Amino acid sequence: MASSLESNKIAAAVLSAGVVAMLSGFVAELLYEPHVELEENSYVIAASEGGTETAMVAEEPTLEPIAPLLAAADPASGEKVAKKCTACHSFDEGGPNKVGPNLYDLVNRPIASHEGFSYSDALAGMSGDTWTYENLNAFLAKPKDFAPGTKMSFAGLSKVGDRADLVAWLRTLSGSPAALPE
Repeated sequence: MASSLESNKIAAAVLSAGVVAMLSGFVAELLYEPHVELEENSYVIAASEGGTETAMVAEEPTLEPIAPLLAAADPASGEKVAKKCTACHSFDEGGPNKVGPNLYDLVNRPIASHEGFSYSDALAGMSGDTWTYENLNAFLAKPKDFAPGTKMSFAGLSKVGDRADLVAWLRTLSGSPAALPE
C-alpha cells in the first residue's frame, strides 16, 4: 500500500510542475509581446556611403596648448618632473646619450638631430620638423601618439601644467634660451 501512495505523490508532483510551467508560459506571453512592429527605429546607425559597413569615428580629444601657460610655468617644478627622465636622458651641455638622447638645448632643435644617437624610424621620419613648444607638448603628452612606432616607452604626462613646467625648464637648458611664444 505504501508503494501506491508514493507513486501517486510522484505523479501529482510531476503533473503540478507541468501545470505551473504551462501557467508561467501563459503569463510570460501576456507580459511580453515579441511580435510588436515598431513605427520607427529606436536609434539610427549611420552607414558609410560605399557599402553596408558602419562608420564609427570617435572624435579625438584636443590637446590643450601649453603656449599660454609657459609665461607662468615654474622651471623649478619642471626640473622635479624631469627626474622621471633621468634614467634615460642626460641634460648637461655635452652630456652623454643614454637610452635616449641628451636633451640640452632641445627647444627649437630639429627632431632626431642629436649627434651620436640612433633614433627610431618614427622620429627619424620627422627629421625635417623641429621641437617647437607645441611639438614638445604633444610628444610629452603621449609619445606613441605623436610618433607612432617610437622606441620611447614613457607613457606620457597627463597634466598640462606638468608639461608646461617641464618645457619651461628644458627651455632654460641652453646658452641662448628660445623666446617664449606670444
